[in-house]
Amino acid sequence: QVQLVESGGGLVQAGGSLRLSCGASGRTFSPYVMGWFRQTPGKEREFVAAITWSGGRAYYVDSVKGRFTISRDNAKNTLYLQMNSLQPEDTAVYYCAEGYSSRSLYTPAGYDYWGQGTQVTVSS
Repeated sequence: QVQLVESGGGLVQAGGSLRLSCGASGRTFSPYVMGWFRQTPGKEREFVAAITWSGGRAYYVDSVKGRFTISRDNAKNTLYLQMNSLQPEDTAVYYCAEGYSSRSLYTPAGYDYWGQGTQVTVSS
C-alpha cells in the first residue's frame, strides 16, 4: 500500500516562502504523475501543480505560475513544492497525490493515492 506523507507547512507572512515535501513509501512501481492540490473549508479540492515522474514535465494552475515550482527526487521518492511570494489566498490545506495512469492530472479523479495534508497559512 502506497503511503504519502507531507511536511513543511506552517504560518508565513505575505511575500514569504515555504517548501513542502511529500515522501512516498510502499510503492511496487513508479507512478505516472505526482501532484499537489489544495483545499479550503467549503470548497472543492483545487489543482495546484503536477509533474510526470519519469519525464519531469511540470504543469501549474495559472494562479501560481511564476511563484511555485514543483520538483521531484526520484532516488528519494520525494516530491517538493517550492512556494514563493505567498499571498493570503494561498492559505489552504495542501495535499500531495500520485496517479498510475494518464488520466486527467488536473482533477482529483486522476490520482490514486493521497497524503493526509499539511496546513499552509499566509497572513496579511
